[in-house]
Amino acid sequence: MASGEESALIWTRPEPGARRPKFTRDQIASTALAIADTEGFAAVSMRRIAGELGAGTMTLYYYVRTKDELIALMDDAIMSEVLIPADEFPAHWYDALTAVALRTWDVLMRHPWALYSLQNATAGPNAMRHFEQSLAAVAGTGLDAPGKFALLAMVDDYVHGNVLRSAEMRSAKEAAAPDEEAMEAAMRFAEQQFATGEFPHTQALFGGEDPWGVFPRLIGDLSERDRFRYGLSVLLDGVASRMGLGLPDPHMP
Repeated sequence: MASGEESALIWTRPEPGARRPKFTRDQIASTALAIADTEGFAAVSMRRIAGELGAGTMTLYYYVRTKDELIALMDDAIMSEVLIPADEFPAHWYDALTAVALRTWDVLMRHPWALYSLQNATAGPNAMRHFEQSLAAVAGTGLDAPGKFALLAMVDDYVHGNVLRSAEMRSAKEAAAPDEEAMEAAMRFAEQQFATGEFPHTQALFGGEDPWGVFPRLIGDLSERDRFRYGLSVLLDGVASRMGLGLPDPHMP
């Protein structure tokens, strides 16, 4: 059986002393994030991190003992980016939730892989601070504990779902365009389906237009972030109406 010291969470162990090589857990975590951001989470390994830092792989195990600990450090580093400075934290629940959601969206759009790869990470101090800020955002709503939790869950669902969808659309834009033969085959297939009469709404939407040109027209000139913010305002306006919560004055939809 492992001793208490050996089995303790990484957060309960002090950083290695000055007699060891001068690396920090923050350095290790930020290096791991940089690798994941540029090459994907699968590229992250202790060997790769050690190479980036100019250290021996075994040296890093003095700071981080397991892959789970590395994942925990990476998650907590991301959570540190989500935190809102205390002097910038809005007083009204609507503004506070908007600020938390926007900041979370901004961070996750920088690290979209994290939604899949870090979901089982052990919560660290910054994750706890983020949850505390989220609770502080809804503290003045007058809702009971289940109501507050439901509200936070709704906002989280919207944030995470929007990040996943936005990241998918971004990847699609960056991917190579289909070749002309494949596009023509897809158009012929669509026309055959339209001819059945089973897709009147889809046919009306495309109206014979090149399908690759329809979506930019439908989306308009709004940026990803502006579309997210608009949807968030609609969600929070609905929450305010449904739950009987006050809106900030003046309220900007």
